[in-house]
Amino acid sequence: MASASLGNGGVGSSRSVNGFKSSSTSIDWLGREMLEMRLRDKVDHGEDRDSEPDIIDGVGAETGHVIRTTIGGRNGQSRQTISYIAEHVIGTGSFGVVFQAKCRETGEIVAIKKVFQDKRYKNRELQIMQMLDHPNIVALKHCFFSTTDKEELYLNLVLEYVPETVNRIAKNYCRINQRMPLIYVKLYTYQICRALAYLHNCIGICHRDIKPQNLLVNPHTHQLKLCDFGSAKVLVSFHRTIIIQDSYLPLFSRAFHLCLIR
Repeated sequence: MASASLGNGGVGSSRSVNGFKSSSTSIDWLGREMLEMRLRDKVDHGEDRDSEPDIIDGVGAETGHVIRTTIGGRNGQSRQTISYIAEHVIGTGSFGVVFQAKCRETGEIVAIKKVFQDKRYKNRELQIMQMLDHPNIVALKHCFFSTTDKEELYLNLVLEYVPETVNRIAKNYCRINQRMPLIYVKLYTYQICRALAYLHNCIGICHRDIKPQNLLVNPHTHQLKLCDFGSAKVLVSFHRTIIIQDSYLPLFSRAFHLCLIR
């Protein structure tokens, strides 16, 4: 598992790269550097994931809003009520909103992605995420539906929370006029390729939206996780030809994916 090789002990910290701190005791400096740069969770311009989602009232993205849902109830499991307190929004887009929340029962921090759900269709992102289980892909914990006063239906994906993104890390190195250490670049690239190899070869899925904002990073362990499968599609293979269904992709993203598939 990637976390075993990325854990405590500071990858590459015994050398000095581009003027960064070096240490003979192998201290990993990235977590401290990110803290010194005052990065916070701002907007930047598994267990029961297969269970039947509940429908609850209220959208729930407002700070302090309490969301209650239930998990379990399948294969003889007892149903369990879980409450989340919405803390703050960490991402927005045409898809909807992502907010950070805290589980009142366990204290666990999670990310909840709330997207509008057309009642006529199933959600493809949910179907795909229920198939995935990899250390370099963000984990789906469970999901539930919520409604508004206007009878609008929203799907809420409860995901593991990872504090940083490659985009924010790279921007802050630029802000202090330094390059990201090469060892980090290699480490993140390896994990991206590992996640994509799993998607393409084991599951048959094309992500179609690889960008720094969708690459989550734990700054203390350096474990990278790919997120946001809202644009993902199933790969269809005919002999040696790979076809991406409804392949509306930016040229740079399409070429990147196809090179990796080949």
